[in-house]
This record gives sequence, C-alpha cells and structure tokens, in this order.
Amino acid sequence: MKIFFLLHLLVKKEMADFGFANFGDDDDNEEEEFTFQGVTQRDGLIFLIDCSKSMFDKDDEDNEEEESHFQLCLRCAQTTLQNKIISSDKDLVGIVFYGTEKSQNPSDFKHVYVYQGLEQPGAERILELENLIDDGMKSFEKDFGHNTAYSLNDALWTCQNMFANSSQKVGFKRIMLFTNNDNPHAGAPQLQRQAKTKAGDLKETGIELELMHLQKPNESFEVDKFYKDLLYSADDDFTELANPAERLEELLTRVRSKDHKKRALRRIPLTLGPGLELGVGVYTLVRPCYKPTAVKLSRNTNEELKTHSKTYLRETGEVLMPQDLKKAQTYGGKRISFENDEINQIKNFGETGFKLMGFKPSSLLKKYYHVKPAQFIYPDETTITGSTTLFTALLKKSLERDVTAICKYISSKNFPPRFVALVPQEEEFDKQNVQISPPGFHVIYLPFADDFRKVKFEEQPKAGSEQVEKAKEMIKKMKFTFNSENFENPSLQKYWRNIEALALDRTAPEEVEDFTLPDDERMLKRAGEAIDNFKDMVFPSGYEPGAKKRKAGGATGNAAAKKAKTADASASIDVKKEAEEGRLGKLTVAVLKEIVKKEKITASGTKKADLIDAINDHFGV
Repeated sequence: MKIFFLLHLLVKKEMADFGFANFGDDDDNEEEEFTFQGVTQRDGLIFLIDCSKSMFDKDDEDNEEEESHFQLCLRCAQTTLQNKIISSDKDLVGIVFYGTEKSQNPSDFKHVYVYQGLEQPGAERILELENLIDDGMKSFEKDFGHNTAYSLNDALWTCQNMFANSSQKVGFKRIMLFTNNDNPHAGAPQLQRQAKTKAGDLKETGIELELMHLQKPNESFEVDKFYKDLLYSADDDFTELANPAERLEELLTRVRSKDHKKRALRRIPLTLGPGLELGVGVYTLVRPCYKPTAVKLSRNTNEELKTHSKTYLRETGEVLMPQDLKKAQTYGGKRISFENDEINQIKNFGETGFKLMGFKPSSLLKKYYHVKPAQFIYPDETTITGSTTLFTALLKKSLERDVTAICKYISSKNFPPRFVALVPQEEEFDKQNVQISPPGFHVIYLPFADDFRKVKFEEQPKAGSEQVEKAKEMIKKMKFTFNSENFENPSLQKYWRNIEALALDRTAPEEVEDFTLPDDERMLKRAGEAIDNFKDMVFPSGYEPGAKKRKAGGATGNAAAKKAKTADASASIDVKKEAEEGRLGKLTVAVLKEIVKKEKITASGTKKADLIDAINDHFGV
C-alpha cells in the first residue's frame, strides 16, 4: 500500500503541463548499442520427447500423410536446428527420447535414449532427423521400441548430466519436454516424487524446464494432475499454461518463443523521484536481419583468413600504438587536440538510466514524432529488489489514466541524453492462451525542437467530394489486417534456401513464395468494381496507369531544342579569354564541340581533354 500511495502522489504531482526545452544539437554520430551486457555465452537446448505409443497414434491410421505427435515433435526439432544455423550457429542442441525399450545414455538409465548429443547444429544432424521422420517411423519399433516402465527422473537426470559434461561453456540452459500424457507414473507416487525433486534440482542449477504439451483426440490435458507441481514450486505464482497444441504451426510458434533467451541490451535504473528507483531491463523487440558477411578463405587450405591492421607514421614508418593516437578538431584555423579523458568529460551528461520528468495524455503523442526505432522495458529484480511490484503499479495506473510518462534517458556511458515517452502496453493472449504481447512500456524516442522543419510543397488541385467518396469505397474494400510476421523477406529466404540446398545435397532449393507481391486476383474479386468506378471518376478516358507520358514535340523536337541551346551558349563565350584563364574545363563537351566546329579547329579526338588541348593549341595558350 505504501508503494501505491507514493506512486499516486507522484502521478498527481507530475501531471502538471510539461514543456519541451531546446537543449542543443543532437549527436548525429550516435551509434546504437547492440552488444549485450556481460559476457555473451552460447545457449543450450535439449528436446526431451516422450516415446509412448500414444505419441504415435493418428486420428486416421489409413492416411499416410497425417503425422503423429512424435513426428510433429521431430519436425519442431528439425526446424529449430535449421533456424539455429541461421540465427546462432554457436548454440548447442540435443535430442533425448524417453519411454523407449532400448537404452543409450552415459549413466545407463533404462528406457532413456540420447538420440543426438549436445552439440552445434549441422547438416548431418538435420539429415539424420529428416530420415527418421520420413523413413524411420515404420522401423521405430525395431530400432528403439516402447516401454512404459521409464522414470521421468532418470530422463531429467540425463539432460542435467549432458549440460554438466558439455565440453563448451553453456550460459543459458533449457529443457523442452514434449508429451501428450498429463499424468505419467499414475499409481507410482515414489516415481512422481523423484521427478518433482529432480525438477527442483534443475531449477536450482539454472536449468529451465518448459512443457510443450500436445492434445490427444477427444481428451483434455489437465496440468493439475502432475505437471503443475513439476514446473512450479510452492513459492512460485502459478501461471496458467497455454492450451495443448494440436497443429505443427502452434507447436513451432511456442518453441520459437521459448527457444531464444530474452537478453537485455542493458539493465539500468528508472528514477521516479528522489530516493525512489526501480530496476528495468531494456530490450529490442524488432531488429533488422541482414545477410551474413562473406568470409575470406585461403585458396590452398580453405581455412578462414584473419586480418591484422597496423597504423604507421607517414614520415618515419614507425608503428603507432593506440596510446600514441589523439583526436583533434579544427577551429579558427587551428587544430585543437584532446586527451581521451577530456573527450569523455565532453560526452558525459550524467548517470545512465531513465529519469521521470512528468506525464502527458497518450493522445498527445503523435505518429510523426518517430525519429528512430523504439525499445521496450521490463522490470529487473536482479538490480533492485521490489522493482516488479513498483513497475506493475506504474503500468496499471498509466493504463487506467491513459497517460504516457516522459523521461530523460541516458542509454549508456558517454551517450547524450534523449527525451523519451514510455507508452504502456497491457499483456495480451491469443485464443490458445499464448502470450502475444508482454506487459511493459515501449520506449519512444521524441524529437528535439530542431528536428522539426517546414516542408515546401506545390499546391495541387484538390479532389472533389464524389472522388473522395469513391476513393474511400475502394480503400475500404481493400483493407486487411497487417502483421509483419506474415511477410518474410524474399531475398533472405531465397539466399538461405540456396545455402541449405547446398549443405543438405538437395537437387534444387525449396521454392520461395514471395508474399510481398500483390494478390491481383483477390484484389479484383473484392474491389474490382470499386477500382473501376474510382478510375472513371478521377482519370480521363484511355488512361493507363504506369504508361510513360509522351512529351510534346517528340524526340525530334527535344533534340532540336537542345542543339539550339548549345549553339547559343557557345556563341556568347569569349573562347580565347576562357582558354587564357584556364576555364575551358568548366564547359560541357557539347559546347566544346560547337566551339571547335565554329572556329574550324582540328581535334585529335572527341574526349573533353582532346577538345581542350586542341583549343589551347589553336590560341597558343
């Protein structure tokens, strides 16, 4: 109650009018920080897949194209491996089966089979999974078998040992458990207790356990039977799980959202007032995706070449070290040099973090204020205890009162301050109870006074009311819900499909569908009549969109006008004076040719240099 009371007083105090001030020029050379705080470490992910017979059942056994739950899980693993190669090929991925008749693991646990160890993704591992999905289902009974006498404790223990025995350091560890059985070890309380104890051990050692549950036909998956106690301890707040997945797309979406660790760009304080701070993590929700840079290889050994750069003093050839270099600025004809400490003092504007300046109604934040990509903040308990409670109170009150917090933001050391608007966002879920929007604040960078400018534009004839109505009708029929996730970059997709085809020895790359192309057939079906009405109302008869406009007089008239203009220009020039003062180079080739023709000068060529030399020789310059 004390925190809510302080926040209420703070909101009431800061709701006074807030005016922008001109604090000078922005640093145009500011570079966004994309490096994460701390040492960047590779992630580790293990797919723990249930191999019970129910995972292999199908709704229609006669339909060979229908895939079982087990095949869906393998498809997810295959897709994850392919995505890892593109996004983070240094991460480690492993696949473990449990509930098999045969066993293969370092600890000799029964009915636990390590199909792929914890290693970096590669073409061989992807092909191995692909062969199992397409051709291995018929022989799975023979190669692996099924057995219900497994222990989930042994399976989790095997995954824990894989992380512990990894030769490479793993920073973020995660186990994804795929199953459609909501009550394993039913009637065996000892095995259930062992599995819950092991789940607690995983949490203490920093290994996250995620449940990817699937939907059995005509059956519900009840988390309360077993997995609630496995995933959440008594001190945790139980978060309602999403509905069981039924299709591959749903499962892939959940795996993708859980696969990548949400790393903060930086962890900094948010100051609400004197002595009142909370910790927040700053995240980038959207980043551009580029093609990887080319790597130079040795022609003989095909090994990667390393580049070493050195700076030499021009006069003596001496190698310069970083401490020998200084930065300078020319001012008033003098070069003013600076020490590194002096440069740091010039760039220092205070401590990093957000500082609350006040609140404004959300309606005052205009779309044209966008000056650079936004960021997102979320509470961080690791820096300041109790940040989540205070952050939640601030978010709740901002949403209730429909206000936007205005803050001074210094993103990092030696970075200039910026004014930002913290736009509140409420948590949202889809129909499957999967989170699609996290709770938090969007960090919108606000422009300075000198970022605004008046744009001069020519007055154009305005459309009539009937034309406007026809345009509205056409636009209304062509409206659709836009989501950037529905449009993949065709250039990137084609690039990676070709690389994938080469790596996996495909005869041809997978065909790429370009979703950026307009769907002409669907557009004509929905708005064909409205488009024709708009064209008849606005454009003259016979108008063809995209056709080049023919200029009056045609090509012959343009050429004649151009020739006449060149002749007039050459006639008004004192050629001898221009040659003596060395200004012939400023004339165009066409004018020089006209001068040569007029003065009857013989030139050795038609290039500009040849024409100038001929004119200079003619006048004895």
